[in-house]
Amino acid sequence: MTTTTGTTTTTGAFGTARTRVEGREKVTGAARYSGDIPLPDLAHGWMVLSTVARGRVSAVESEPVLAMPGVLAVIHHENAPRVNLDYMGMIGKPDPIIGVFQHDRVPFMGWPVALVLAERPEQAREAAEALVVRYDQEPHDIGFTYGHPDMYTPPDSPFGAAVATKGDVEAELAASTFVVDSEYTTPEEHHNPMEPHAATAHWDGGRLEVFDSNQGSTMVAAELAQIFSLDAESVRVRSEHVGGGFGSKTTRPHQVAAAMAATLLHRPVRVVMTRRQMFSTIGYRSPTAQRVRLGADESGRLRVLDHRSECVTSTVHEFVERSATVGRVMYDADAHYTSDRVVRLDVPSPTFMRAPGEAPGSFALECAMDELAEKTGVDPIELRVRNEPDRGPVSGLPFSSRNLVACYEEGARRFGWADRDPRPGVRREGRWLLGTGMAAASFHSGAGPSTAAVTAEADGTFTVRINAADIGTGARTAINLIAADALAVDPERVRVVMADSDLGPAMLAGGSMGTRSWAWAVAIAVSELRERLALGGDIPPEGITARSDTTEAIGALASKERHSFGAQFAEVAVDVTSGEVRVRRMLGIFAAGRIVNPLTARNQFVGGMIWGISMALHEEAVRDRASGGLVSPDLAGYHFAANADVPVVEADWVDDPDPDDPVGIKGVGEVGIVGAAAAISNAVWHATGVRHRNLPIRPDRVLSAGTNVPEPGHAG
Repeated sequence: MTTTTGTTTTTGAFGTARTRVEGREKVTGAARYSGDIPLPDLAHGWMVLSTVARGRVSAVESEPVLAMPGVLAVIHHENAPRVNLDYMGMIGKPDPIIGVFQHDRVPFMGWPVALVLAERPEQAREAAEALVVRYDQEPHDIGFTYGHPDMYTPPDSPFGAAVATKGDVEAELAASTFVVDSEYTTPEEHHNPMEPHAATAHWDGGRLEVFDSNQGSTMVAAELAQIFSLDAESVRVRSEHVGGGFGSKTTRPHQVAAAMAATLLHRPVRVVMTRRQMFSTIGYRSPTAQRVRLGADESGRLRVLDHRSECVTSTVHEFVERSATVGRVMYDADAHYTSDRVVRLDVPSPTFMRAPGEAPGSFALECAMDELAEKTGVDPIELRVRNEPDRGPVSGLPFSSRNLVACYEEGARRFGWADRDPRPGVRREGRWLLGTGMAAASFHSGAGPSTAAVTAEADGTFTVRINAADIGTGARTAINLIAADALAVDPERVRVVMADSDLGPAMLAGGSMGTRSWAWAVAIAVSELRERLALGGDIPPEGITARSDTTEAIGALASKERHSFGAQFAEVAVDVTSGEVRVRRMLGIFAAGRIVNPLTARNQFVGGMIWGISMALHEEAVRDRASGGLVSPDLAGYHFAANADVPVVEADWVDDPDPDDPVGIKGVGEVGIVGAAAAISNAVWHATGVRHRNLPIRPDRVLSAGTNVPEPGHAG
């Protein structure tokens, strides 16, 4: 069967719109998440977090709490078992926050200082809130500013070089006809998924068994084994259903605390984080301060691209929001300079958050490109086309595929870009000024080693076993379609077993690499299985199983620049009396490899674009300098886009198979948020004639900046 979906031609199950295979379980409440698993004799743990930003714990007054109804124990630095943090995990050195209750130091407000255990969760909570913890407080510094005196250049990492350079930046800048030199800021942002972080741990037959909400059971099981000095075979982690992750659901304090408590109590223990606890213990996106300098000749061709970004990290763990890296693949220029610097402050450790680096970095770079378009008088799309590279601008590597221009063309056609008057402030409806803007998007497309097993069952069905993670993206359904297509059978004949560390190592759901990595492993296993089935003969009762391991196969990916790309378009209305900005419509056109399931892929793109609305107009975590803590560490005070803020949001794609991938896919999870905030910001300029370089674009900022648009009836 051949079908056409969007702009992608597909054959068989691959590329057909399918509802989630577990959808009925979820909407009927039958799906059990990690906080729902029933276990006999279950105890409950409640974390106690520090109320000071820097200092030492001088006393934990646990005796009164131990006398409260149902309380079983209080674990803190004086009685907790010792753990090991001297290892290198799948995503680098562990954040010391996961080594709970190991010392009396407090490096930031919200650091775990105790765990109260009780028979029931409400008893644990009441006791935790009654626990008195005393501190020897020390002065703290949480003030992030561009050019902070303690700012430093971090070492290079597997996620990218801190500094990349090509050519003579200053000489090319001096020779440029047009120059943009602008500074941009993005605030601290948080990614609280719908399902809070939760873990249930118990010992079963000498094995540590953990039901957990995570983005990769392979990673969490391996780290728990390291932390508790256990053999890898002695730890099993399962995470069948996950209600969102966005980069936050790796190894966090709750899993370690639950496992530690289960060991001490000799009974199952569940630890579920509250929303407020998540604001300091699961990571967040660092605020950034960025400076972009662009120099172009008289035609708008870039002579120089200079992007310097600064961010924060904690005093105990280094995480760098690599915002400057986005320019290394986006635009050609004679001279490139990109750098990411970081300062250690008395704040929680940031971490990966949907499109880490690219999301804030694209805001600065794509707004700067719009400013250059204004200065040169070249249409913003045409300016970008003129600066399209044919190879990696810094790496010099060829692109696996780069269909960004096709995204511009299709997006412009569908958005009606050709009818746009480039002058700002020429469209008005009463008190509303109207404007349109666009921006480009990209996100790295990689793959991680994975194993898979595919079994031909005696009843004519097939079972795929792979330790993938479905964090709400539809990965389970995608794997089903990939396997069915490769087997040339109906998807109903394929069963997918996943999210269990006993299934063997596999890539986590992160970096837009999950589905691609798992698809590769499944495709290889299916290919071997089909060869064996082609030999003929009956299938025995236990079935015929083929296995795969892509560890060696993925090594060839490093020979090319591999990215998903996109073009974002937005129309906004700005109320000149209240300062309110409303997004009226958005369109995103993407080049993200072959699309496995148009239904869930579109959901991912649109979700990212809606997050871009949040990023542009709403999201902003504010820290109180006096206490060092967040002013509103909950979803009541942290503002994000609601239904009323979201207009018509459309997403589609152009045909873009990766010829070097056995399945041809890239990744869709993160590219949808990249460039979205810039497109909205550029549209606000087009509406008002005023540039907003600091996110979010709040009503008070709009009012204080005013407009460069004359009142109706007055000459401009």
